[in-house]
Amino acid sequence: MNFDLQHPADQLVMIMERIYAYGMTTTSGGNLSILDDNGDVWITPGGIDKGSLTRNDIVRIKADGTIEGIHKPSSELPVHLGIYNTRGDIRAVLHAHPPSLVAFSIARKIPETKLIPNVAQICGTVSMAPYDVPGSTGLSKKIAAEFEKGHNVVMLENHGVFVGATDLFKAFMAFETYDFCARLEIEGRCIGNIRALSDKHIQMSKEKQHVKMDEFVNKNVTSEERAVRRDMCKFIRRAYDQQLFTSTQGTFSQRLNDDSFIITPFAKDRKYLEEGDLVKIVGNWCESGKLPSRSAPLHQKIYKKHPWINSIIIAHPPSCMAFAVTDTEFDSRIIPEAYIMLRDVKKVPFGASFMQQDMVADMFNDMNQILIMENDCVIVTGSSLLNAFDKLEVMEYSAKAIVRTSQIGRVVSINDDEVVDLRKAFNF
Repeated sequence: MNFDLQHPADQLVMIMERIYAYGMTTTSGGNLSILDDNGDVWITPGGIDKGSLTRNDIVRIKADGTIEGIHKPSSELPVHLGIYNTRGDIRAVLHAHPPSLVAFSIARKIPETKLIPNVAQICGTVSMAPYDVPGSTGLSKKIAAEFEKGHNVVMLENHGVFVGATDLFKAFMAFETYDFCARLEIEGRCIGNIRALSDKHIQMSKEKQHVKMDEFVNKNVTSEERAVRRDMCKFIRRAYDQQLFTSTQGTFSQRLNDDSFIITPFAKDRKYLEEGDLVKIVGNWCESGKLPSRSAPLHQKIYKKHPWINSIIIAHPPSCMAFAVTDTEFDSRIIPEAYIMLRDVKKVPFGASFMQQDMVADMFNDMNQILIMENDCVIVTGSSLLNAFDKLEVMEYSAKAIVRTSQIGRVVSINDDEVVDLRKAFNF
């Protein structure tokens, strides 16, 4: 899908649908706008159900100030205009009240941006604007002042967040990423001590490069490959809808019978991936005209070392990632079903997934099919795409249960004797 070629009204409806569907705003809350090349501003209306917007609901404010539309523009229009007048590089503005970011705004604190790599790169620097009446001139001036300092994400005291970017999808990506950081920090604080990445670790991640591969034209597409591409797209969308992925982070791969494999592309919106976006890898060759995930070499090493592994998922589910950013170990022995599916889950130091790939690939075995990479991701392996996805879901549900248990009492795991009984009963 080419988002950039869509009409501004359609872009606003599509992104608002995503924000509302994922519980990041309410029926009456939040507003989005786009500054068109001719100086017109397209903005969501005020007081209209955000869960059922259509392109006809979008309001146009022409460059001469004329308002066109069947509704009134959002009451936050002065804030949007103030940001556009302050920053010539910003062409889209997003405002919403997701619960986790609102929690930080109430506490008047800014979420930590160094819990995982790339957040600062996606979001830029973040600041906090002083409180004022919503939609007021005073609030508009206070927010514009923060954007004028060069910030692209501005928290509001006792309110929510404003995000500005060169286009609406980039604004949404920064918003989604920052909300993920807020949720991650809150869940992490429930179970242990938060450990942020150092500047050195952030720099290490920035230096992670794509491996150069020769290219081939994929002329002969088998029915097996077509089925794999179809099923991968289906599960990728499910992973995104269940917030196991973000729009640009999260990787699936599936081995084919000839030991080639299909993998997700680099930095493409996971919500709308299509079969043709996926990338085929054959040995050291890559399908022409496409850029595979930077983790493709790790997937290749895992497949080569473990014939029983046919699918790999690299994901960032927030409750699982709470264990990745704290000093707390994940124990799958909470209920029998979790231990049977997940078995032992090990935590691996940050950077190993791209600096020590052979070591990471060697760590997988019958009892260790999932790894938590500190401050980075979760790697799940399976005998099939369905098997790997099932483990990912069970892993996140289990992590979520542990986080919630920590708020009501001590986590009591199944004891060693009971584990032995489980292993005997289920033959593993």
